[in-house]
Amino acid sequence: MIVYGIPNCNTVKKAMTWLTDNGFKPEFHNFKKSGITAAKLHEWCAVFGWEKVLNKKGTTWRTLSPEQQAAVVDEESAVQLLLETTSAIKRPIVEVDDKAVLISFDEAQYQSVLK
Repeated sequence: MIVYGIPNCNTVKKAMTWLTDNGFKPEFHNFKKSGITAAKLHEWCAVFGWEKVLNKKGTTWRTLSPEQQAAVVDEESAVQLLLETTSAIKRPIVEVDDKAVLISFDEAQYQSVLK
């Protein structure tokens, strides 16, 4: 199991706490430090949809210029932005056996998918 995110994100902290409290031993991938590939972003978009992988509710999105926001019109433009601005990725993303299974944190969803 790999949890992708950034360590100071409260949602990531909640997810990591829930996972460890429930007996999981997740590996953590800090995409701020370790980066992320276009291929991985496309994989996540295939599972969740690019609109969900791109966090339009976060601070990072709100700090982008209107031109930058308007330029995001499809998966390709979203992936390009996310490669440049990794903090705009919705987090955490949880992979089990190299397959993305969860995005963000919802305890009921985690229980349903992982138990």
